[in-house]
Amino acid sequence: MNKTALIIGSGLGGLATALRLEKNGYSVRIIEKEKTAGGRLNILEKDGFTFDIGPSFFSMSYEFKELFDYLEIDIPFELNELNPLYTVFIEGNEKPYKIYKDLDKLAAEFKHIEPNFKKEVKKYLLGAKNVFHDTEYKIIKRNFDSLWQYMISMSKVPKKHLPKMFRTFWGELERYFESEDVKIIFSLVAFFLGATPFNTPAVYGLLNYTELEHDGYWNVKGGMYNIVRGILGLMKERDVEITYSTEIKNVDYKNNEINGFIDQNGKKWEADVYVVNADAAAFRGKMLGRKKYSEKKLDKMDWTLSPFTIYLGVKGKIPGIEHHNYFLGDNFKEYADTIFRTEVTPKKPYYYVNVASKSNPNCAPEGHENIFILCPVPDLRVKPDWSDAQTLADEIIEDLGSRVDYDIKNNIVSKTVYTPTEWQDKFNLYRGSGLGLAHGLKQIGALRPANKDEVFDNVYYVGASTHPGTGLPIVVIGSRLVTERILNEH
Repeated sequence: MNKTALIIGSGLGGLATALRLEKNGYSVRIIEKEKTAGGRLNILEKDGFTFDIGPSFFSMSYEFKELFDYLEIDIPFELNELNPLYTVFIEGNEKPYKIYKDLDKLAAEFKHIEPNFKKEVKKYLLGAKNVFHDTEYKIIKRNFDSLWQYMISMSKVPKKHLPKMFRTFWGELERYFESEDVKIIFSLVAFFLGATPFNTPAVYGLLNYTELEHDGYWNVKGGMYNIVRGILGLMKERDVEITYSTEIKNVDYKNNEINGFIDQNGKKWEADVYVVNADAAAFRGKMLGRKKYSEKKLDKMDWTLSPFTIYLGVKGKIPGIEHHNYFLGDNFKEYADTIFRTEVTPKKPYYYVNVASKSNPNCAPEGHENIFILCPVPDLRVKPDWSDAQTLADEIIEDLGSRVDYDIKNNIVSKTVYTPTEWQDKFNLYRGSGLGLAHGLKQIGALRPANKDEVFDNVYYVGASTHPGTGLPIVVIGSRLVTERILNEH
């Protein structure tokens, strides 16, 4: 008789783990709180428009290839490489910067502000490359059974990288580049970690290597949700069942094993092993009652930014804007220093804009655009009251319209706004933190909530707040690590 696995949550980490376990002979079922699978990798369909709710692009596309090679099948969706990677609008500049992987093209963008850019960026990326490959298998792509094991592994990382542990991301960029604009643009990847370049360790400059040299950025033909659709199709072929509208409310346990999880209707879900694809810290506190993860202690941890998101259906075609865009003000340092720790809504917010209809016309009716706007804001610990949400949304829409010289406001035919409160409630994100626990040096590797429960021998975790961390390719790696652990232990 096959062993059974129950996966709680159908984010990408849970879906990938389900396929890996099924490949190894497990009978797998997923239970999901919402009516659709995907977690933050989800979809909003409204008024004839289709929006990707969360992630709109990713790097390290080869991790998807690894997953489907493991399953011995072709990737069930089509990848599109971004070119340019993205466009950056900085207030006060006459024109935006287009960011290319091609260093000659990129150097041409910066020739008037950073004449020696190509020489400088090659030196910078070489250092970032070395950090990436020197830590990839020592820290990221392996399990840790103890803090001691983690420390031993860290000690094997070349000592030349040690200064990058103590310098900030911004401080590292200052060693190579003169132009503020160049430093700002290169530091935007820090926001992918839910932090700022002024409180992110310099080692994460490796993200610049992944975007500019190693793999670039990718999205999916027809929209990001086709990742989920493709996986759901495979699950159906493999008899991996998923039950929707089912939320875990309690747990039945004896000694060091879980006997079952209990849903909102009192139904008990039983299996040989359980994989939790919910926040690995908050779940331990809320569901399992761990003192280490009490609300008081959770609030003292470092969490990532909260997303404030706007989904607009707009009449007309907007010129001068690409698929992926950043809109920044002229006070980057001041903004980054205050935005995550003040409850005051900024008068001049910084934000990301995704216009999927530029490359996926089916996302919008003919003659229209679908616009997804993400503005990083403080989490609900800092700003619990979002009664000013519509004011902030209107300010962003007004600013965007003026920056692209198009009357967006008066051409809106569909509008949806998600505040951190909606993100918290819809996806069980602690305090509305969009990317889970932050990735400072005190919350990585074995210092992050482990992917194996510390009490129950048959409970495991996958997702953003456990090892190795957040981001689509990283949680795919996480699915591999947790599967390896389960197969070794059961």
